[in-house]
Amino acid sequence: MRFIGGKSNLLPDIQNVIASSTVNVRTVIDIFSGSGVVSSYLKQNNYNVIGNDIMYFSYVLSRGNTALNHFPAFGNLDIENPIEYLNNLTIENTDIVLADCYIYQHYSPHDDCNRMYFQNENAVKIDIIRITIEEWKKNNLINEDEYYYLLAALIAAVPYVSNIAGVYGAYLKHWDARTNNRLLLRAPELINNGGTAVFYNQNCDALLPVIAGDLLYADPPYNARQYLPNYHVLETIARYDNPVIHGVTGMREYGQQKSDFCTVRDVESAFRRMIEAANVRYVLISYNNEGLLPTERLSAICQEYAVNHSFRLHEMDYRRYNNATTTQRDVMEQLYFFEK
Repeated sequence: MRFIGGKSNLLPDIQNVIASSTVNVRTVIDIFSGSGVVSSYLKQNNYNVIGNDIMYFSYVLSRGNTALNHFPAFGNLDIENPIEYLNNLTIENTDIVLADCYIYQHYSPHDDCNRMYFQNENAVKIDIIRITIEEWKKNNLINEDEYYYLLAALIAAVPYVSNIAGVYGAYLKHWDARTNNRLLLRAPELINNGGTAVFYNQNCDALLPVIAGDLLYADPPYNARQYLPNYHVLETIARYDNPVIHGVTGMREYGQQKSDFCTVRDVESAFRRMIEAANVRYVLISYNNEGLLPTERLSAICQEYAVNHSFRLHEMDYRRYNNATTTQRDVMEQLYFFEK
């Protein structure tokens, strides 16, 4: 999953800070879990994880993967391999009609749509798989674990056939070679090492006061770019709620999901609310030196809430997320750590 600000390359640094600076940490709260790579890595390293993201597609990815310790049995479905079944599904062997295929109707080109997010065949395939999963759930043929397992497999597969430079804020005007790939679901790889992981789909301000852990790991947005517009197509596939959309890119409404971390006026109060609400002993924040909140100011805030002399700022050279339209440049990735 390509994800703005993804932390795949920073995982060892996060682990090193936690291991070298804390004692008796068993449960980590990953309050902005995003693609889920940090939660997955922490669980692999024997931490219990409480994850959260306000974006539903992010919740789906983690709920259907990291949250599970065992492969679902699919005992009521009477299909030996549901992933293989969905991969081989065609509209001809369903009772689904094109008029009910929301992604095809709105995000692939035909007489009534000019958007070029997906080739027609893949758009229809996304729809019939999504509709089939929902029907299985509605008819009690699959349980919650099985539902999110299959849905996570679908969401993870979509970027490999999407006609985008990196995010869904815009589509390419010519077909990228990846769009000729056939949509292919792969079984999520599950972690079964005795650790636990639970995930939420809530605003962090509402969730933090009612959960508790040993350490808060927070990777909030760094700049004014709200996340949901860049992933609106994945959000719509995950929810499949037939939203009212608008504009050239078919954007769904996201007014209630705008983050205070993305505005200069509100970013400092957002950090303060988060730190104050966290029921933890330790706090670890990912940020960078180009964030809306300057390094000096965020450092001062952390020190206000820190036990004497516990604050540490770790800085690493880290290549900025790039796509075809941005100029490559280096950025300092930062880890702000303190005992609260």
